[in-house]
Amino acid sequence: MAGLKSNQMLAAVYEQSGDAATVLSIRSISRPEVGAGQVRVKLAFSGLNPTDVKIRSGRTPRQIDIFQIPHMDGAGTIDAVGPGVDMTRIGQRVWVLLAAHDSKWGTAAQWAVVNQDRAIGLPDEVSFELAATLGVPAVTAANCLLGDGPIAGKDVLVAGGAGAVGGCAVQMARWQGARVAASVSGEVKSEMARQAGADLVVNYREPNAIEQLQMWSSKIAHIVELNLGANLELDLGVCVPGTSIVTYAADGDDPVLPIRRLMTAGVSIRFMMLYTLPAPVLAAAVEVVSAALIAKALRLPKVQVFELADIVAAHKAQEAGPLGRILVAIS
Repeated sequence: MAGLKSNQMLAAVYEQSGDAATVLSIRSISRPEVGAGQVRVKLAFSGLNPTDVKIRSGRTPRQIDIFQIPHMDGAGTIDAVGPGVDMTRIGQRVWVLLAAHDSKWGTAAQWAVVNQDRAIGLPDEVSFELAATLGVPAVTAANCLLGDGPIAGKDVLVAGGAGAVGGCAVQMARWQGARVAASVSGEVKSEMARQAGADLVVNYREPNAIEQLQMWSSKIAHIVELNLGANLELDLGVCVPGTSIVTYAADGDDPVLPIRRLMTAGVSIRFMMLYTLPAPVLAAAVEVVSAALIAKALRLPKVQVFELADIVAAHKAQEAGPLGRILVAIS
């Protein structure tokens, strides 16, 4: 921080949505002050997700209050607390969730301010790198898996098992006592899903993908879905009465739902968005992720690390569809 005043920090900032190279810049701005019920986190790493680049690009429109620091997720150490927060939290290592949701203080900066329940205590043995990959993907996966009840002893299919949410879902499903199949799009991703713990990995592009899943299980009870429109035929091909599908993403065209087939199959579909989960439901999913960390059920995925000064390159790498996760190191 050479050359910065004591109340200043470096941050990635944009004032309007658009292309990363056009709207993103690194600036010295005033360090945020904590309000009631808030904590300030000195960040070590910021985690980059698809939702961050969609918001910055304008694909998911959000109102900007003068400026916006991007990124929902991160990890670091609490260095200040506001009124109503236990002073013993100062010095606590934490992972940060939804920092930039309804706030200008995202994690692509040296400090961020969040409500105290969005800075979650971190076991000493968990690295800041792993912690920064949690947030949106891990909490989404936890709700998709367990939001409708226990999955122990059940067969679960995770679509996109090599992705950020999918990789967390595979690991947590195994930890929760389920058998897990994962669908992916190629051999590199197949190996990633296997390393995450999938019992079966299927390339959904293969013509016999449904048959492979049917041979593996005749009672798939739960499907974690990232692209309902593209994967609905496969999902219906392996469903049995009582199968539940939870879909968490809205990429691609909206599907035309075959109502009669869904009724006949006895399938239920739940649509989830992390930002709109009721507070108790969100808190329950956070507790699942914390328990998984304590149980050492989540491991560091393949990561590509950029410096804060290279924020534009980090966003472009995310938009290109990385194999693994993108982190930004905050020095």
